[in-house]
Formats: sequence, C-alpha cells, structure tokens
Amino acid sequence: MSYAIVAASIIWVFVFMYAILGSIDFGTGFWAMVFGYNKKHKVADIANLYLSPTWKVTNVFLVLLAVALVNFFPRATYLLGSILVVPVCLALILLLIRSAFMVYSHSVRRHSRTLTLVSGITGLLIPGLLISILPVTLGGFVTVEDGVPILELTRLFTSPTEYAHLAFGLTTELFLSALFLADYSREAGDESAYYTLRHLAITFGPTTFALAIMTTLVMAPEAQWIVERFRELWVWFALSAAAFVIGLSALWWRRPDGKIGYPRVAVIAVVIQYALASYAYGRAHLPYLVYPYLTIEEGVVNPAMFRSLIISYAVCTAILVPVFILFWRLFLKDKRYLKPE
Repeated sequence: MSYAIVAASIIWVFVFMYAILGSIDFGTGFWAMVFGYNKKHKVADIANLYLSPTWKVTNVFLVLLAVALVNFFPRATYLLGSILVVPVCLALILLLIRSAFMVYSHSVRRHSRTLTLVSGITGLLIPGLLISILPVTLGGFVTVEDGVPILELTRLFTSPTEYAHLAFGLTTELFLSALFLADYSREAGDESAYYTLRHLAITFGPTTFALAIMTTLVMAPEAQWIVERFRELWVWFALSAAAFVIGLSALWWRRPDGKIGYPRVAVIAVVIQYALASYAYGRAHLPYLVYPYLTIEEGVVNPAMFRSLIISYAVCTAILVPVFILFWRLFLKDKRYLKPE
C-alpha cells in the first residue's frame, strides 16, 4: 500500500468520525431548540444533557482533520484553500459564534433562550456549508486560469447536485442525532423522550436513505465518472443498505420487558451503514482529491515526513483513546450524570 493511500485513509477516517459526531452534535442543538419551547417534552433536557460536555470533543476531531490534511497533503493546500475559502470560512465563523455562545451557556442563564436559538440555527447552517465541499471535489465547478484555480459559484449554486447534497446533509444530521438521543434517553431512563425521538428517527431515516439515492442520481453530468465507479462498487452499497434496514427495524423489535426498540443496536447498525457507504464513496473517489486537477499521489508529503507524521499520530492516538473512553464512561454511561438527584 502506497504512502498516498495510507495518508488518504487516515484523512477519510477523520472525515467519517467528524461527520458522525458533528451530525449528532449539530442535530442535538437543533432538537434542543425545537423542543426547548415545549415544556411537555423532556427532549430538550436530554439534548442539553448530552450537548453540554460533548460539543468540545467534536471540535477536537475538526482540528485533527484540518491538521492531518495540511500535514499529509501540503501540495493540496493551495488548491483546496483557493476553491473552498468561501464555504469553509463561513462555516468557521458560524462555528466560532456557536462555540462562544456554548461557552457562556451556563453562566448567563437569562439569555439561555438566545443561546439555544443560536445553537439550533448554526447547527443547521454549518453542516450545510461543509457538505457543499463534496460537490466541488467531484469536478465540473472548478476551472484553472493562468494556473489559478477558480470556483464557479454561480454554476455550483444553480446545480441540482449542490442542493441534493445539502438536503442529504441536513436530513442526515437530524436522523443521526434523533437516533442517538433516543438511545441516550433510554440510557437515562426517560421513556417519554425516547418514544418522541424514536418517532423522529423513524421519520427521517427513510427520508435520508431516499435522498442518498437521489443525490447519486443527480451527480451526472458533472460527476459521471464517479457514478460509473459507484456501479462497480455496488456490493458495498448493498451491504450499507442492509445495515440500514437492520438498524431501522431494530427500533420496532419488542424487548422481553415489553418495551419497544433496541436503540443501541440501531445506532451501531446505522454507523456501520455510513461506514460502508463512506468506504465505497472514498474508494470510488480515488485517486482524486479534486477531479481532475489533483490526485493523492501528486499532493502527498515526501516519504521521510510521512514516516514522522505516522509516528506522531500513533503517539497522539495512544494518548487520546483512553481519554475518550474515560469521557464516554463519565458523561454517556455514568448514572450519576444521566440521572442527577
């Protein structure tokens, strides 16, 4: 396996982890906003219980992703930085606003409603801006004039591909966050919140799946090359669809105690579904970082620096994994936090 493939695999792992964690994080902020005005439901309490410690962890993976991309593919920084400066900068500004409000959410109680509103709105806008990066890398929206890459914004924002990706990204975050919070509320012993979130997951799950298919169909003509590769990798997408069916059906399985649904099984199956689909998508995208101007072989760092980076990331992983396990046990499993007296 070449250095470029290993580096691209590391980047894709970070992309996948941030996509899952970010979707849950941003979607949770939206559900906290929606249900924050309805005192009959405790969904907002469950959402805020999860959101309070975890939004900081999600940002860690964004930093890891950005640093890894610059380190492993320094030659890609100029091209990617030139064509993605608008959506990425807007997303970072919104992320800065959201983070600033989240920091003061517990010390400024009288503005709690404003804080919830900001978290909910930015939770919808940030994923939309980030997901717009994918169509750009597929080709058809970037031109090079005198060696300078130019993103054709008019063509991008009049293309069905952009809006299909946008709709898929939004429904994905709403589906994943509702599904995870359903499991979180079951863990916290709140059956009322669980059934509300379960209903939302059942609603947005099939919608997300349908939009994923539609997004693939509208990629042509700009990205006909990757659509053809999708057909070659149909087995992986079929396995992904099977995992989705298992995950969604798990919400209907009856438990021995009479309760309906195994949300933990559903969460695991759906994450596997996205992992399989992401693997197939990434494999189909190779060897291009930006089609047709930049491949991973052209953008990867030199071998000596690559080996140093691998050692550095191995050490960082050895440090971070135990920390994340401890974090999981303290805030996502500990009954003293989930059920405070």
